[in-house]
Amino acid sequence: QVQLVEAGGGLVQAGGSLRLSCQASGRAFSAYTGGWFRQTPGKEREFVAAISESGGGTYYANSLKGRFTISRDNAKNSLYLQMNNLKPDDTAVYFCAASTYAYGSILATDFGNWGQGTQVTVSS
Repeated sequence: QVQLVEAGGGLVQAGGSLRLSCQASGRAFSAYTGGWFRQTPGKEREFVAAISESGGGTYYANSLKGRFTISRDNAKNSLYLQMNNLKPDDTAVYFCAASTYAYGSILATDFGNWGQGTQVTVSS
């Protein structure tokens, strides 16, 4: 198992940027596909982006492509999400996730390791 802790959320105005980070501990993070999901009250957890174990492959939710960038630094056991041109609809709790087999999946149920989440609020 790997333990995940997110940081970097906060309040930002529309059009602004935030960079979320996720610090992993426990098993070697380089063995895991990394992912970001988000959730708003009353809705299911929504896929945002994922990155392969080596960082050589990434994929995104179609609606977010071009504004969000996922990256990782395995030497630091860290996962990142750069969010640009933020919109009020991006307001959500953002979760870091990891899985040893989920690369290519957008299903939250395929990711077995989760952080506690970090709140992102975008004001208009």
